[in-house]
Amino acid sequence: MYKGTLIALGGGFDDDLIKLIRSEICPLHSNIEVIATAATEPQEAGLAYKEAFEELGCNKVEFMLIDENHAADQPEYISRIQQADVIFFTGGDQVRLNKFLNGTQLLEIMRRRYHQEPIIIAGTSAGAAIMSDRMIYDGYGHYSLIKGEMKTTIGFGFVSHLYIDTHFVERGRFGRLAHAVAHDPAYVGVGLSEETGIIIKEGDKIEVFGTGVVTIIDASKIRFSNTRQVSENEPIAVENLVMHMLVEGYRYCLKEHLFQPVEQHLPGSAQQASDAAASLA
Repeated sequence: MYKGTLIALGGGFDDDLIKLIRSEICPLHSNIEVIATAATEPQEAGLAYKEAFEELGCNKVEFMLIDENHAADQPEYISRIQQADVIFFTGGDQVRLNKFLNGTQLLEIMRRRYHQEPIIIAGTSAGAAIMSDRMIYDGYGHYSLIKGEMKTTIGFGFVSHLYIDTHFVERGRFGRLAHAVAHDPAYVGVGLSEETGIIIKEGDKIEVFGTGVVTIIDASKIRFSNTRQVSENEPIAVENLVMHMLVEGYRYCLKEHLFQPVEQHLPGSAQQASDAAASLA
């Protein structure tokens, strides 16, 4: 069981994500590190998010400039990531995150801390898509259902056997997520609408936040798929993909492949009254 928490947003306006991170960490003096490597202008994006957290009262926010000219494994960055309470990845291009962070000591420290400590790792758009051990980085519209058009590569590996796709409804990405899990049926697909996200606890329980819908595509019950046999540039065929649609108040348990409402914990006296009423029913 992982001790860390992942928070992933599907893109769009991210004020609610920042507020959620703030409410999850509570102490204003928590160490927050922003990594804006995915952005076209990483320094500008990093400073903008730093200011956004500071506007909520967080007083220990820094950002790490990691790009073509600034290596990840700097002694200062390694020291800071060892002390961070929250690590936040901005949106942009997840291939850039892969290029500049995979294989680094910095990322290995993040993974170890996520597995062993109650750290929060959060991200939006590209910063969400790269969280699992594999990620989707190509495939558009109906072309994504043609073999060879949808592409995947390694991600950051905070969790495994999960594909996270973002801007899911807005950019018509159902096809590429369905294709990905049909090709790798041990994986569950999670499609995040904009301004909608998930909180992953214990590496297993996916809970929803935000105003939109989270789509789950489960390939564990597939009876037939031609994705490995069909030739390049040919359409795929799949039988018995299972889909769920989650909104806030519901969750999906990855290990059990289980859709369920989130338990509502009432205040002490209210809980006692509820239990008493249940015993009389």
